[in-house]
Amino acid sequence: MAKLYFYFSAMNAGKTTTLLQSAHNYHERGMRTLILTPALDTRDGEGVVASRIGLQAKGRRFTREEDLLALVRADIDAHGALHCVLVDEAQFLTRAQVWQLTDVVDALHIPVLSYGLRTDFRGELFEGSGYLLAWADELHEIKTICHSGKKATMVVRVDGRGRAVKTGPQVEIGGNERYVSVSRAEFKKVMAAGGAVAMPKAARTRRRGTPR
Repeated sequence: MAKLYFYFSAMNAGKTTTLLQSAHNYHERGMRTLILTPALDTRDGEGVVASRIGLQAKGRRFTREEDLLALVRADIDAHGALHCVLVDEAQFLTRAQVWQLTDVVDALHIPVLSYGLRTDFRGELFEGSGYLLAWADELHEIKTICHSGKKATMVVRVDGRGRAVKTGPQVEIGGNERYVSVSRAEFKKVMAAGGAVAMPKAARTRRRGTPR
């Protein structure tokens, strides 16, 4: 039975790696997939879904205005039977688009695997994540670790000096150099003090100019 799945985590937990592995598993069995990626995320090139460990695949870009049910139906008309839809950076979905993904599952009987952040740098739910948490058939947390050794569940945005940012637009595309995953307890301490955040070694290296 087809289901809508939401795999959520903080930054750098391997969400995209897991998505690409899932797509590969389908392909190994001769099954076709469709990877959807938000048009606003162009860090690795337009329509490219790439993980930190070097895996990548082409994805179909979509805007906030697009109807994802219509998009999937058009893909089937053009390319034939579709066995799975995978959504990268699913936190950027709109309420309407999450509902359309439920229609892909319920009307077309195609499983949808969505991957994204749960909360932003202020600890607030993203629109897409909030409705996926409400409407998905299955929820799965992909775990990662805070520098304190505890499970990281929150994300801190940092400025050029590595200090926590408390205000600004919810959506600001960036990699390890802009965001740090921390535990809830560490998030409280950092946001209360507005101090520097312990940056992962790889992120500090990129700050010194080493290519991603």
